[in-house]
Amino acid sequence: MRCVSRVGSVIVGLCIGISTAAAQTPTTIVKDVRTAIACTAWPCSPTPDLSDGEALLTQYRSAHGTTSEALEALSWLGRAALAGNQLDKASAYAADTYALAIAALKQRTLEDDAPLEIALGAAIEVQAQARTARGQRSDAVYFLRRELDTFRDTPLHRRIQKNLHLLSLDGQPAPALEDGDSLGRPMPRLEELRGKVVLLFFWAHWCPDCRAQAPILSTLVDRYRNDGLVVVAPTQRYGYTVRRTAASPEEELRYIGQIRDTFYSFLRDEPVPVSDVNHTRYGVSTTPTLVLVDRNGLVRLYHPGTMTEEELRAAIEPVLASRQ
Repeated sequence: MRCVSRVGSVIVGLCIGISTAAAQTPTTIVKDVRTAIACTAWPCSPTPDLSDGEALLTQYRSAHGTTSEALEALSWLGRAALAGNQLDKASAYAADTYALAIAALKQRTLEDDAPLEIALGAAIEVQAQARTARGQRSDAVYFLRRELDTFRDTPLHRRIQKNLHLLSLDGQPAPALEDGDSLGRPMPRLEELRGKVVLLFFWAHWCPDCRAQAPILSTLVDRYRNDGLVVVAPTQRYGYTVRRTAASPEEELRYIGQIRDTFYSFLRDEPVPVSDVNHTRYGVSTTPTLVLVDRNGLVRLYHPGTMTEEELRAAIEPVLASRQ
């Protein structure tokens, strides 16, 4: 029997019990745990039963030890518990993941170990979100700032910064943008855009969700341009072009221009600063990321991921209507 189910960010899974007798391997344990915790009873409940996932992970760790893949699977138990509002369980899973990941860092690095990076990032994220769900927002912000200082020079920086912005950037001055290499017209300073409502569209040349977002943005920019809406579309280099072919900075910049002209024609005359500084400063670990800045330069929306036209209109129209 199959059941379509999604709990928060947990993937669709089967509504059947998962046998713990099946042998787990480093290449399958994360997938198997995510499937097990997605839905374990019929009818599917909004609160996930995590026991099958726990059993699978216990069996795996007995056979293989606490590998990076085991830690990534453990972090998914924390995310599933958080999605089901099981805050004590979520915090416990996340704290265990965090402690084990820190111990693992004595022998390996985040730069060379993607599962470890995912596990530790999720552990930090879940701990902050669990605090917020309990009404401890200031404690969550303090926690994230401490972790940002700890992992400032690691691949986790942007993910932690993103979560910090989600809790604290609303109503604050928008961080300055670096011009870097630019496509389109020169990048104005945010101070020069005072009196305008600015929609920042952080995108990547390889990003299918960014391309899906483009027609919506084009429609809204056309609709609201005369009301004072402008778009700025920061992007960055990733070191490759089509099919991850390694590229020089100049080659990749030309490729970014080709992608813009093909999929983002509405940006041809808009500022497109190309600099990884902007993505780091805004904590862009998810593309697209949309940021709405009001006429006084204050952030009114910080949203990692895509938005529907209705959602964006609901965010943009009140900001445009305000003349302060």
